[in-house]
Parts: sequence; C-alpha cells; structure tokens
Amino acid sequence: MARYFCGIDWSEGLNDVAVVDRAGEVVAAARVEESPAGVKELLQLLRGLNRSHRHSRKQVPIAIETNRGLLVGALRASGQEVVAITPSVVARYRGRLNPTRKKSDRTDAALLANILRTDGALHRGLFTNSDGAAAVTVLARAQLRAVRTRDYHRNQLRSHLREYFPAALEAWSGLPHGLVRAEARAVLALGPTPAQAAALSKWKIADALEAAGRFRLVDDHAERLRAVFRENRLRQPTQVEEAMGLQTLAALALLDQACRSVDDLTEQTTTAFLAHPHAEIYRSFPGCGPVIGARLLGEIGDDPDRFATAKGLRAYAGAAPLTWASGSSSSVTYRRIANQNLKAVGYVWAFTTLRRSPGCRAHYDRRRDAGDAYRAALRNLFGRLLSALHYCLRTGEHYQEEKAFPLARGKEADG
Repeated sequence: MARYFCGIDWSEGLNDVAVVDRAGEVVAAARVEESPAGVKELLQLLRGLNRSHRHSRKQVPIAIETNRGLLVGALRASGQEVVAITPSVVARYRGRLNPTRKKSDRTDAALLANILRTDGALHRGLFTNSDGAAAVTVLARAQLRAVRTRDYHRNQLRSHLREYFPAALEAWSGLPHGLVRAEARAVLALGPTPAQAAALSKWKIADALEAAGRFRLVDDHAERLRAVFRENRLRQPTQVEEAMGLQTLAALALLDQACRSVDDLTEQTTTAFLAHPHAEIYRSFPGCGPVIGARLLGEIGDDPDRFATAKGLRAYAGAAPLTWASGSSSSVTYRRIANQNLKAVGYVWAFTTLRRSPGCRAHYDRRRDAGDAYRAALRNLFGRLLSALHYCLRTGEHYQEEKAFPLARGKEADG
C-alpha cells in the first residue's frame, strides 16, 4: 500500500493539489499551473515526500476527475499512476464527509486523495493505449460528431423546406440519404424556391446532376425532377418565398460543409484504423467495416490488460445485464451506465450482422423466440460478438463462425 495519496482538483487555470497520508491527514498542498513548470513542481513535491521516508518506495497515486487533457498526459508520460474518478462519484463521496455537501477546490483535492486512501482497490488506473489506437479514438469520435452535425443540419433543412417547398422533399424521398445526397444539394442550390426550381430546364438539372457525381440515368432523373418541380402546389407569398429561399441557401452552405467534414474524417479514420495491427482481426468479423471497426477499436483500445475477462468488456459496453436484488424483490435490466459511444455502435454492428452471418441471425431469432424485445435481442447479440472479439484479441485469431456460433452451425447441418 502506498504511504501517500494525491488528489488534483483540475481547472483551466490553476489546479489545486493535496496529498494525504495513511491517516487521512493533509501533509502537503499546492496550486500548480497546467504547464511544464507546474508539472515539474508537482512531481518534485511527490518525490520529495517519498525521499523523506526511506522505507516508502511506492509511487504516489494521483486521483483526478478527468481521463484526458494535457495535465493527465504529462503525468502519465512521467510514469505517474493516474486514477480517473468521475465527478458524479466524487459528489457522492462528498456527501459522506459533510451532509451539506459544501464544496471548494482545496477540499475537493483532499477528498480525491482520501478516495484513493480508503477505496483505492475499487478504482483502476488509466489504461495505456498505443499512440496508433489513441489516434483512432480521436478520429473515430470526431467522425461520429461530424455525422451527428450533418444529420442535425439535414433535419434543419428538411424542416425548413417543409414550410414552403415540399416538392424538394418529395424529389429525393425515395433515394438513399435524401437531402444529404450531393445531387440533391446541387439542384437545390440552383433552385432554392419553388419558382426558381420550376424555371430550371431539363439540361440545367442534368448538368447539376452530372457535376454532383451522377452518371447513370441522368436524363431520366432530370426529367423526373423537372416534373416534380412543376406540379401545382400550395405556395407562400412571393416575398416570403424569396426570403425563405435565401435561408435555404444558408442552410445548404452549412450542410455542404458538414458533408465535407464527414467525408474527410471518414477517409482519415479509415486510414488510421487500417494501419493498426488489430484491424485485420476486427475486419474478420461479419458486418465490421472500417468505420464500425474504428469506432470499436477507438472505445476498446489496445491495452491487453484493460479487460481481463469478456464479461468486463460486455459490462463496459452495456451489453451485460444488470441484476438488482434487495430483500424479496429482484429484477434484471439493461445497463444505463456504460460507454455510450461503444453501446451505440454495438447496436449498429449487431443489426448489420443479421444479413451477413447465419450464426448471428440464428442467435438473434432464438432470442426473439425466447421473448426478448428487438433491442434486447440485439444487445444480447452484441454481447456475444464482444465475447468472440475479446477472445480473438487475446489470442490473435481471426473470427470463425463455427466457433462463435456452434449451435447455429449444428442446426444448419441438420437442416
């Protein structure tokens, strides 16, 4: 057991530091900057405490309420053990010490140190990813945020068009991705109002379609769009319609930028993922393309000691059930506290496998027949895939359907 425990209440400016001994007494306190000089001062403080007690050779563990940032990175680069404790957990500990839950930066630093002193065995230090995996994490999360931003701008544009230009929604409603399609944005930029769109010739529409990347059935689509735009519909007053058209152009500019960001980040994420040594293992799984694989790798990481068992990985991803038992009542439900990014991609991954893997499809159908709802069956399938992934990452093997779903294989042979 360490002789001293350190807590840091971090902020954008100065960071309060407190060190407690095994009795919980504050033996050192400081306020350091998030800078090379501040990190050096903090490390000297900790090393000085250890040097003053020759029998204490254990490193001073540090508790902090974040798992990222320059300060955390610098401490970990120096070989310091860092334990991230979420603010919600710290808030519960604060109530144990004082019923009023009063708060100050200095007392919070001491509280974090005391959490390690009393319950250090219950909190794990930060895992260590390779630089390649850390880069995939950054890019995969950025790509996901870009997709959500693009969807937000698409929904804003769709809601706006519905108020004065429903023909624009109908024009691409039957095609994948709808208004996000490059050809839809190109034609809308030429005719942002019903009057301007109706005045477009077939050849102008065709030129816009080709410039946006369509090369098949261009004339047919141009003729179809021209007919849709010229249908007799309800209209806003002319001045209002023109003003709304200007708003559409502004919305299109935002959507165009969002689409470019998604395309660029998808390409960069794919490149970083495929360069990682674990990429081939991920890609051997059904339904696991570069984007899904990058999101999985980005959230799971490549630290071999992070998840000792498949059960721990499933719990982290929200794919393991949670049992609540108190007195005579007992219930089993899904986990609400989990890595939400990993949980979200898990549903997508599991759904994708239904058409690509007979074993996954059979497992899903079996769960549905047993009474599971749609999301529960997908969640169970995701957990099964995670168990197989955990095994493959530990052994270096690629996915094998007959090993992952032996029951489905047997039934297929019987049939």
